[in-house]
Amino acid sequence: MITQIDLNADLGESFGPWPMGADAALLEIITSANIACGFHAGDPDVMAQAMAQAVANGVGIGAHPGLPDLQGFGRRRMQIAAAEARHLVAYQLGAAQAMARMAGGQVRHLKLHGALANMAAEDEALARACYEGALAVDPDIIVMVISGTAQARAATALGACIAQEIFADRAYAEDGLLMDRRLPGAVIHDADQICARILAMLRAGAIITAQGTHLPAQIDTICLHGDTAGAVALAGALRQTLEEAGVALGPFAGRRAS
Repeated sequence: MITQIDLNADLGESFGPWPMGADAALLEIITSANIACGFHAGDPDVMAQAMAQAVANGVGIGAHPGLPDLQGFGRRRMQIAAAEARHLVAYQLGAAQAMARMAGGQVRHLKLHGALANMAAEDEALARACYEGALAVDPDIIVMVISGTAQARAATALGACIAQEIFADRAYAEDGLLMDRRLPGAVIHDADQICARILAMLRAGAIITAQGTHLPAQIDTICLHGDTAGAVALAGALRQTLEEAGVALGPFAGRRAS
């Protein structure tokens, strides 16, 4: 049984007058926040507010770079060259660092968003390019990777400090990748189901697929999507369940491959 874990959520995804998510409420529950950097969602004012709220709540701040696709919320795949991926990630990380400093905090981790994350989970060369961009800006940044995927292999090969992530509200295919959101059952909304499956994964030290297969995995952090319906209630229920099971919550330290 894993006895200490981080709980993260993707935040800062509003844009101008269009609100998304419940950042303030989630920041009272989670221990790490992945804050959108303006390409798939967010803007300077939204970033500033989210960063300030994270600092006030003692929540670890992460940059959450995505593809330049506001209309598609960064969830539509695009062709992207390695050099473009490096620059895309470096640019967004720099913006996040600036806004965090204004808020009196600092960016401690980086997590890819949406289609970019899914592409990098399948394509080690793309993942490597993305992480090279981040590490060129901050060699000590913690790279949050989807556990057991090409993301993890690329970050490990680069000698990065990493934290491996599983998803509370997303179902897994048999290859250990997330099921396509368009498929029935890919996004999980039931709090009891979410809490039970996460406890089972922590006890097994494994990802449990939709078919029930156990895939051994390193688990350092659990993600709940901030734009999922009922995200605050889900996060609160999961945190309570974990604490009642004796699992301590706190920001991950990250680890380097030995």
